[in-house]
Amino acid sequence: MKPQNVLVLPGWQSSGPEHWQSRWEARFGYRRVEQHDWMHPQRGDWMARLEDVVLGSDGPVLLVAHSLGCILTAAWAAHSKNTDRVAGALLVAPGDSERDDLRDQLPSWSPIVRQRLPFPAHLIGSRNDPYCSFERARGFAADWGARFTDLGPAGHINADSGLGDWPQGQAWLDKLKADA
Repeated sequence: MKPQNVLVLPGWQSSGPEHWQSRWEARFGYRRVEQHDWMHPQRGDWMARLEDVVLGSDGPVLLVAHSLGCILTAAWAAHSKNTDRVAGALLVAPGDSERDDLRDQLPSWSPIVRQRLPFPAHLIGSRNDPYCSFERARGFAADWGARFTDLGPAGHINADSGLGDWPQGQAWLDKLKADA
């Protein structure tokens, strides 16, 4: 699979330069799905942008989603007629936009789509994620039909988690590529 067909889906406020997603883009040539408003995300706008990028890709794509990017993946997959273009998705630290403290800041992201994804997926969850309880992450994986991995106490699995280039995450992505 061509590196530009690995689509990086950051969450709310995007991913900074030390985030493993940004590091993977720089190191492997993956392509970030840029949103027009990272600070005030609208689910419909983000879904339309993902649809445009998927349709404009040359061949099948892999999705590499973090936080709100995971919720975007589920919402997009429930509405798109082009999910057959997705070979798989790595879903990391889903953000629970239905939580009281997040719902007011992300009003268009509730309810979270909980239907089975039409492509293979692997969800990585953390036991102490400040944006999603471990139980909710495991429940999302079950509802989406995703393989689930417990990363232990890894926070939000972001730059603050100290993962650097996160070789274990890349190995899981490589497995999705091999299975595609």
